[in-house]
Amino acid sequence: MPAKPDHDKSKPDETPHYLGHRERLRERFYSAGADALSDYELLEMALFAALPRRDTKPLAKTLIKTFGSFAEVVHAPVARLREVEGVGESAINQLKLIAAAAHRVAKGEVNSRNALSSWNEVIAYCRTSMAFADKEQFRLLFLDKRNQLIADEVQQTGTVDHTPVYPREVIKRALELSATALILVHNHPTTPSTITRDHA
Repeated sequence: MPAKPDHDKSKPDETPHYLGHRERLRERFYSAGADALSDYELLEMALFAALPRRDTKPLAKTLIKTFGSFAEVVHAPVARLREVEGVGESAINQLKLIAAAAHRVAKGEVNSRNALSSWNEVIAYCRTSMAFADKEQFRLLFLDKRNQLIADEVQQTGTVDHTPVYPREVIKRALELSATALILVHNHPTTPSTITRDHA
């Protein structure tokens, strides 16, 4: 008597349940916009490309629970992301690509404006770049006479609670760029959403 086959190839494979969910999520995203999606749902979609054969919903929820928000997930240190079960290199690369894209967009928006016209605009711009960094940064925004951004540079990176500042290097770089104004900022990794203005 022939052995019972392990799999009846005459029947089509069952479609994974998450494929239908992905399609519904995409439809809601395109019809209602990103604001209609929660942080974990947006993160699910962001992970589709990195994890094409896996339900990304549980992982997205775990990441949001671990780090707090979509922004904090994509800006989380690589070492901490690797500690989360289910997060591999493909997922990390995808998250860091999103973080880089967000920074590039924010930088482009600042460059396209006539000037950095308010402290709130400076805070919003810097938060995109450095608010979720795991080490202190001393960052310089070089401006021209119309307060247009010439360059955005990290002058020093320190430990979790300390970063050195070298005034001579700051002035030297300002002269090289012919900057007429400087904004000096640094972050506090122990309070991720905080950025402090040193001078303006």
